[in-house]
Amino acid sequence: MRADDVNEYDADAPSSPINRDARILSVADHGVNPLPAPEPDDDVDWGSRRGGRNRRPEAWLSWKEVLIWCGIPILVVIIIRTFLFGFYSIPSGSMLDTIHEGDRVVTTQLIPGVADLQRGDVIVFKDPAHWLSAETNSSLGQSEYLIKRLIGLPGDTIACDGPGSPITINGVAIDEHSYIRPGVDPSAMSFKVTVTAGHLFVLGDNRSNSADSRFHRDDGDQGLVPVSDVVGVGLAIYWPVQNLSSLNGHHDVFASVPDRSASAK
Repeated sequence: MRADDVNEYDADAPSSPINRDARILSVADHGVNPLPAPEPDDDVDWGSRRGGRNRRPEAWLSWKEVLIWCGIPILVVIIIRTFLFGFYSIPSGSMLDTIHEGDRVVTTQLIPGVADLQRGDVIVFKDPAHWLSAETNSSLGQSEYLIKRLIGLPGDTIACDGPGSPITINGVAIDEHSYIRPGVDPSAMSFKVTVTAGHLFVLGDNRSNSADSRFHRDDGDQGLVPVSDVVGVGLAIYWPVQNLSSLNGHHDVFASVPDRSASAK
C-alpha cells in the first residue's frame, strides 16, 4: 500500500485552525448539519429565565378581592344574627330543668304573629313591665329580655287552685310533668286570668323560682306579655356541648285544650 493512500491521524499532533475547519466541512458533507447558534432575543427577560431571581413577585389577591372575601362572611353573619336567629346566654334557673344556668340557646329571630305561636313554645320576649327587678339574674345576657314557656294564647282562660292542683286552660287540666321541674307543683299560688287580645300568658318551667305571669298580675296588664314584644321562639341549646338539644314545645300536652283564641286575635 502506498503511503499517500492513507492519511494517518496523529492525535498528538497539533491541529491547526485550517485542519479543524476542514474536518467540520467534511462532517457536513456526510449529512450531519450542525445546529445554528441561537441569536440573542432583545425581548427576553433574562432575569426571569434564570429562575426569576430578579422578577418582582405578583400580589395573590387585589385589595378588592380581599374586601369581597372578607366582607361576604361578615355580611352573612350580620344577616343571620339580625334577621334569622338570635343567640342568648341563660344565667338563671327559672327554666330548670329544660334550660340550665350557663346554657346558650338559639332562637328564631323572625317576629312571629299569634298564628305562628303555639302553646308550649319556649319564647324570648322583651321585659314587658320591669319583671327583671323581681327575678334576680333572670335576663338572657341582655337586660331587656326574658325566656319562658307560652301557656296561654289570646282568649284563653288560665287557672290553678294552688298546691297539688293542675293548671287548667279553658277548663281542661293539662299534665305538665314532661317539662316542669320534678318535685315542683304546677303552681304554689292560686290564680285565674283570661288572656286579652294581642297578649300571651307565660310560665317558667321551674315554677318555684320563676317570676312569670302569675307574679305580675298587678302590673296593669295582668302579667300578660304583648305579642309584639316576642322576638323569637327557642330552637335549641347549642352550648355547652353536653347539653346540646332541641327545645321541645311539648305541644301534645295541649292537644285536648279547646281553642278559644280565634275570636281574640
